[in-house]
Amino acid sequence: MAVLLKTNPDELYYVVHPLFDEPEEKISADDLGTMKMSKSVKLALYALRGYLIIMGLLVSYHVVSLAIHHVMP
Repeated sequence: MAVLLKTNPDELYYVVHPLFDEPEEKISADDLGTMKMSKSVKLALYALRGYLIIMGLLVSYHVVSLAIHHVMP
């Protein structure tokens, strides 16, 4: 289903809805390889990973602490 739009009498533009358009070939992520990162990006990602691990441990500790105090007041 195409819609004909006229903005200029010399130029015609066809607008095609994505559902009715021809499918395009997708790029496989397996063929891309690893992403090159600078040292500062790697350091920031390691810091983020460490932060998330520490927060997970603190939440686990808090849940266990609440469970123990709830069982043994």
